Amino acid sequence: MAHDHSHPHQHDHDHDHEHDHAPITSEDHADRYEVLLETAIRELLDEKGILSAEDIHRQIDAQDSRTPALGAQVVAKAWTDPAFKQRLLAAPLAAINETFGLGIQTPLELVVLENKPDLHNVVVCTLCSCYPRMLLGIPPAWYKSTEYRSRVVVQPRQVLAEFGTHLPDTVEVRVSDSTADLRYLVLPLRPAGSEGMSEAELAALVTRDAMIGTALPLPPVSQ
Repeated sequence: MAHDHSHPHQHDHDHDHEHDHAPITSEDHADRYEVLLETAIRELLDEKGILSAEDIHRQIDAQDSRTPALGAQVVAKAWTDPAFKQRLLAAPLAAINETFGLGIQTPLELVVLENKPDLHNVVVCTLCSCYPRMLLGIPPAWYKSTEYRSRVVVQPRQVLAEFGTHLPDTVEVRVSDSTADLRYLVLPLRPAGSEGMSEAELAALVTRDAMIGTALPLPPVSQ
């Protein structure tokens, strides 16, 4: 369910403030409040006859079928097809639906953020957990945590380092803040040494975290 909020979309940072914090972790823990809220809303919709339990389960199944593998296919296609990449950056959902034969229908706007040699993008939702579920599926628990949402805006390099992502000082780190109406997907840089790899092989290098911006794509396996 979308939350009606608005806040700045992008933050540029080139230094971190020195504070002591527990590191961001990628462990998946159920959030008790969110579980209780989801259950209450689901039961209310069923009770009022707005949506049946069958309708809700059908939508849940459809959502659960979305995984980061779909986003990885999109990234691999953009790495190998310049024309598709151009369309993807200009009109992401239209390009994805047309190229992959999908029927993603959503009122949300999707923006693809292209990483460059001197620019690295990171995505967050500082007020809740807005996330490109249509391409990546369910967000990881750490993405929804207060720790990540509050720190990545002011300490992006330190947070990235805690994920094992160390960037040169010459690379600008840009944090983009999702909203109720806007979702971001990071288009990471293609790894060096991946020339000649097929789209399927390239897609295997693209992790969920690389499309959020907290990680880099996996390096190709040396032959």
